[in-house]
Amino acid sequence: MSNNMLEIKTAIQIQKPVETVFEAIIDPEKMKNYFISKSSGRMEEGKQIFWKFPEFDEEFPIRVSKVESNSYISYYWEADGKELLVEISLSPTDNNSTLVTVTEKSMENNEAGIKWLKGNTEGWANFLTCLKAYLEYGINLRKGAFDFMKK
Repeated sequence: MSNNMLEIKTAIQIQKPVETVFEAIIDPEKMKNYFISKSSGRMEEGKQIFWKFPEFDEEFPIRVSKVESNSYISYYWEADGKELLVEISLSPTDNNSTLVTVTEKSMENNEAGIKWLKGNTEGWANFLTCLKAYLEYGINLRKGAFDFMKK
């Protein structure tokens, strides 16, 4: 990454096996419990799907790039008219836990890029926290969390 480009990288350890975490990320029925409200399908390599989030009226197109069972998922989505790459890496850790790392790239290091960096870094930290709460405790942290955005 050059100094002219910005990239997001966030990570969290989840106390569940890598297979469980992987399924929670690619299966829309599981994703509804911590991230999206609706999906047109399962994340599969080469497939285009649409996600709906509870706090937004529109659907967002997702172009799934690569899926490696239990280790890696990548897809493209749009931000500010630019298609951005999201990569999710899963690594087994001690005690049958999983390190989940999310990288999103990239935007220019300018005012629009800094706004994206702030908003999406916050978003990915929220994604990881919600994923952890759902998998470890069965809690949907997003339920009602963003109702204020609809007003």
